[in-house]
Formats: sequence, C-alpha cells, structure tokens
Amino acid sequence: MHIDRRTLLLTGSAALGAAALPRWTHAQVTLGDIRIDTLSDGNLVLPRDFQFGGLPQDKVTAILERHGITGNELTPDCNITLMRDGTNTVIFDVGAGPNFMPTAGKLWQALDALGVAPADVTHVVFTHAHPDHLWGLQDDFGDLVFPQAEYMIGRVERDYWLDPATPDTIGEARLAFAAGAIRYLGALEDRLTVFEDGAEILPGVAARATFGHTPGHMAFELRGGNESVMVLGDCIGNDHVAFARPEWPYGSDQDPELGAQTRTALLDQLASAQMAVVGFHLPYPGIGRAERSGDAYRFVAA
Repeated sequence: MHIDRRTLLLTGSAALGAAALPRWTHAQVTLGDIRIDTLSDGNLVLPRDFQFGGLPQDKVTAILERHGITGNELTPDCNITLMRDGTNTVIFDVGAGPNFMPTAGKLWQALDALGVAPADVTHVVFTHAHPDHLWGLQDDFGDLVFPQAEYMIGRVERDYWLDPATPDTIGEARLAFAAGAIRYLGALEDRLTVFEDGAEILPGVAARATFGHTPGHMAFELRGGNESVMVLGDCIGNDHVAFARPEWPYGSDQDPELGAQTRTALLDQLASAQMAVVGFHLPYPGIGRAERSGDAYRFVAA
C-alpha cells in the first residue's frame, strides 16, 4: 500500500468562484490498481455532551486534554472516501450538503479540485443515513448531485429509515434526522440498491455490518491484491475517547450498548490485522491504523 500526501490551498478562484475554504490536505492510498482518495466535506460543530454526556466527565476530560481538546465544543472533521479502479468511480457517503451546518458541505469543491466531475461518479455507497453522510445527495434545486450513479445502502439501514414507525420512536432530538432520511432516500425511488452483510457489492468492496451507531450501519473493506483498507463510517467516531475507552456507551450512537460492542470488537480486529482505516470523523485526512496501547488502543495517522 502506498500513501501520497499533497497540500492544496483552495480559494474562491480555485474553486470556480466558491467562497474561500481553509487550507486542507488531500491524501491518496493505492491498493494495486485501486486508487483511494479522501476528500474533506468540512467539519461539524457539536456540543461535547452529544457524544459524551452521561460518562465520567473527569475521565473524558483527561482523555480529551491529552489530544489538545478543551471546552464544551467538538469540531470533528468529515472525510469522504473516493475509490477509482479504472472502471468504477465510487463515493462512500455524500456529505452534509448545504442545509445541515455552515462548516460542512464542502465536497463539491473538493471534487472539483481533484478534477472529478459529479457525472463521473458511477456508484454512491452509504455507510448510514445520518445528515452529514446523506444530505449532500441533492443540490439547492433538488437535483441529484451525482446524476449518473447507482445508489447503494444496506437493507437493514434502508428499512429502518423508511419504516413509518421510525419518526414516532427515534426521539425528539433525532426527529430531523428521520425527516431528512425519508426525504433524501425517498428521492432515490427505484434507483436505490440494497445489500446484506458480507456482500461483495462491487469488485474489491465487501460490506461489513457495524450496527449500533445506526440500526443498519455498514463499514466496507476495500481490497486490492493482499492489502485492504476499511472505510469505517461512524462506527469508530473519533481518535481519542473511542480508542482509549471503546467499551463506553456514547450518546451519539442510536444504540449505545450495541455501538460499544461493535467498536470494541472492530478495534480488536483492526489492531490484530494491522489493517489501514479511513474514518469519517478521524482527524483529516482520516487515514491510519489502530494499535494496541496497554489494555486500550490508539490511532496512528498514516
């Protein structure tokens, strides 16, 4: 596996007149004939309690401070994975789009900087249907951003969000998530392909059930030759507390206990195999490995 880093400075002129963006790093991984790029969709701004409320705050604070994080606000990066194999051009998740947070929704500019047109994308694969992964599906006019793509999502995830009972059971704090999922998944109509855990959804792309963050969350193992990379989505949602205390239940997971079980088992697998990962909310560009650190883990950036 080869990783190449280059730094770009995006300005209004460099992004076809878009508003100036902060300096960002573009990273590339190659697995044989497969090229994997990570692209920034910007970042979220979240209250600390959204993830870590109900946990022992003195211990949470100590972990965060070791990573230089203080205060009551978190600003996780949003990393979108682009895979090209010479035949298929595949996007994993579509980002937040223009209607979720002003700090996110930058994918279009990142693709432009890389020279990839939306019409070039052959497949869009969703890890799950939360706003920062799904709401970039349409532009301001309600048209699909990737008009030529086939759209793919796990069956369990699709069925959950399109279940008429979900808005009544998801809780008030996530009611907008349900409304958005109904809108955006509904816009795909008969263009949405579903798959099961373990399916090879595309050549070199295998689906891995990582339920808990959402009821049908999926990660994806991308394999080229004898090497592989795991696209995590949000099943490992940060590089600090998730690695230091994976067994803790997090409020950002819809099923906190199942999320903790999934995270703990997956970190053990990844560390044992020394498999590279791309994490949606790991520090940009999100590429690295999990390594054991005593009775816990640490994230080692590539």
